[in-house]
Amino acid sequence: MSKILVIFTGGTISMTIDARLGAAVPSLSSSEILGMIKDIDEYGDIEVHNFGELPGPQMDPQKMMELSQLIQQKVAQDDIMGVIVTHGTDTLEETAYFLDLTIKTHKPIVLVGAMRNASELGYDGPSNLASAIVTVKSPQSMGQGVLVVLNNEVNAAREVTKTNTLSLDTFKSVEFGPLGIVDNNEVLFFRERLHHGQILVDHYVEEVYLLKSYAGMDRSLIDFLVEKGAKGIVIEAMGRGNLPPLAVDAIEDAIEKGCVVTIVSRCPSGRVLGTYGYDGGGKGIRDKGAFFGTNLNGQKTRIKLMLALAYTQDPDELRLIMESDDYTCMS
Repeated sequence: MSKILVIFTGGTISMTIDARLGAAVPSLSSSEILGMIKDIDEYGDIEVHNFGELPGPQMDPQKMMELSQLIQQKVAQDDIMGVIVTHGTDTLEETAYFLDLTIKTHKPIVLVGAMRNASELGYDGPSNLASAIVTVKSPQSMGQGVLVVLNNEVNAAREVTKTNTLSLDTFKSVEFGPLGIVDNNEVLFFRERLHHGQILVDHYVEEVYLLKSYAGMDRSLIDFLVEKGAKGIVIEAMGRGNLPPLAVDAIEDAIEKGCVVTIVSRCPSGRVLGTYGYDGGGKGIRDKGAFFGTNLNGQKTRIKLMLALAYTQDPDELRLIMESDDYTCMS
């Protein structure tokens, strides 16, 4: 019988309130969490791998790469039909996108978490995990890439983001809506995920940073990162990709020193484009050598650039990767 592999990495789904601290901490085992799902045996054979007890902010790219390599090994086994990863919600979208870019398989991979810990009324961990199991078992999930399942919604890793600090429906695909829903133990897909390429590498470039623009932004932060040895900087610019002029001057200098700069928007949705030609407008920034990062948000664009720089240092190849979804990169 084919098995579902559930990899437990930690997060709120595995937490309860510590009475001494008065705050949630990791405490539940994988067996305790699975045991909260009603009639769990009816879902079939489940294999468990305990990866860690990491709150979301403790997940980093090195652990993401280790997780990616583990999953790639597991999905190569004939007896594994799909993989579920429990994860802290704070960095869930970044890990999901990292895995989506680096794992080559048609088998379903689903990330799941919880917004309420097990000491709170309405603990959503078991129901979200049950929905993830249903999603993995659905034939329609084959070839959909890495999925994120919470609150009975199925979203694509590339498209979804955490939008609220508290709400159970925090994970949303703000531009296109969910791929589908889980209803009565059945997955109903409404649409296909958007096509995007993959960057199949076994390492990443660590020195890539993320900045958010603001009114009156000068060059100090950009200069600091370049002096620190930044290989890449992602900037969440204003609107369609515009910045204060002083920041643009720093970008030009950074590029001349070999730092790759990619521009996205600080807006929740929409792409950047060279619409404006005034001093600080997006057209001039791109003309100076910066890349535009499609409609990805800043945190995902950083993940993409870390992997892209591990694949190539060629400016033309990097521009294709960062400015489009029409690429396939294999080291």
